[in-house]
Amino acid sequence: MLFDDTIYGPYDQAEQMAMQACEHYEDGQIGQAIEEIDQALQINPANSCWHFDKALALDSAGRFDDAISEYEAALDLSPGDVEILNALAIDYTRVGLYDLAIQTFEQIEQLDPFFEASYCNRIITYAETGQHELAEQMFYMAQQINPNCPICFYNIGNSFFIQRLYKKAILCWQKTEKLDPNHPQINYRIAQACWADGDIESARSFFLEELRKNAADVEVIGDFGLLLLQTGDTESAKEKFNRILELNPESAAAIFYLGEIAYNSKDTKKAIHLYKQAIEKSGAMPGPRFRLAILSLSAGQTAKAKAYLAVELQLANDNPDILLSMASIFLKLDDLDSASNCLLRTIDLAASNPDAYYYLGCINILQGRTENAAELLKKAVELKGQHTAAIVELAYLFLAESNFTAALEQINLLRQICPGDCRLKKLERAYFTKQAGEQLSSFFGRLKFSSK
Repeated sequence: MLFDDTIYGPYDQAEQMAMQACEHYEDGQIGQAIEEIDQALQINPANSCWHFDKALALDSAGRFDDAISEYEAALDLSPGDVEILNALAIDYTRVGLYDLAIQTFEQIEQLDPFFEASYCNRIITYAETGQHELAEQMFYMAQQINPNCPICFYNIGNSFFIQRLYKKAILCWQKTEKLDPNHPQINYRIAQACWADGDIESARSFFLEELRKNAADVEVIGDFGLLLLQTGDTESAKEKFNRILELNPESAAAIFYLGEIAYNSKDTKKAIHLYKQAIEKSGAMPGPRFRLAILSLSAGQTAKAKAYLAVELQLANDNPDILLSMASIFLKLDDLDSASNCLLRTIDLAASNPDAYYYLGCINILQGRTENAAELLKKAVELKGQHTAAIVELAYLFLAESNFTAALEQINLLRQICPGDCRLKKLERAYFTKQAGEQLSSFFGRLKFSSK
């Protein structure tokens, strides 16, 4: 017989591998679990449960695209399995395939309208797509089936947090903790909401409570460090970032923030060393090169500053404040194209930022595009009625075009909102000088000289 020399046939061996994979998974050995279950599937690829188990392991490893493929394979073998469909819809949400996620959740609802998880998890999909009314609707539908589901309260709390309804988010997450005291990072989420709501002392307390449960959570330690840094508790913040480096010496973020502490303490030499070290740990990290550019510029090293900023710009920084600061530095370096790039990206991220329109208007003036400049400066004033710099530039722009009525409107506006502005007298002199010059030109142009 073919298997006379072995105790088990290949399918028995596959079964054993699958069992070992489950043990590895439960022990947190995700890589080994994936390897074992993969070998089992090579022997028997028609086992739906094993594809599902492999997908779960891939989810734990953060490999959501690969997990989706495994869930889809499991579903081909077990059509209509609501557990598989639910896990698949969650991963569709994780990778941003929201339409597919909604379709899959709706399919579950048709198959089993009492499957609570399909409503519970759909809350997140709707929250991430900004459909918060539908998120609440899913919450209440789930509540009718299971009023004590901690995940439902957690998910709707996320929806409230996105809407900046921080107190509501906190109440939901406190309910989650009451229903499931072991829910991961729940005090951390409450701390974030308290922080965002301006309740710094409560945020501190919840950060500490979270760290009592899990003292080695680097993510929590890092955010707590940022809170301490924001409140001026520099020494405590430094201790937190150094603690992260004890747990993870490769943490570029911790090194960067230690660099920020040195930078704010005017310890330029140490700051430069730490920023460069952060770049060595993570070449794609935004932030260190921006600071190095500022330090290079202050040292008169314009070429270095420009090189640092060029790389920083390629890192697709999504912080409008940093992009705006970068634009101002590019302007000092007379790199108008790069400055424009920064400002346009700022507007994409924060369309109501008046300074972005102001600086873009100034660039258009320098490039001779006065019509565009006027529209951009008007937008800056529209967004921030007391944007005196934009008002002044608009006045000079109108004067240059001899549009005295429009120029006078801007001068009067500046006089109204800031009567003591030092630029006002200079602007008034420019207005009267320009107007007088135009009148003289017009007068002499009408004179006709005749010779005898």
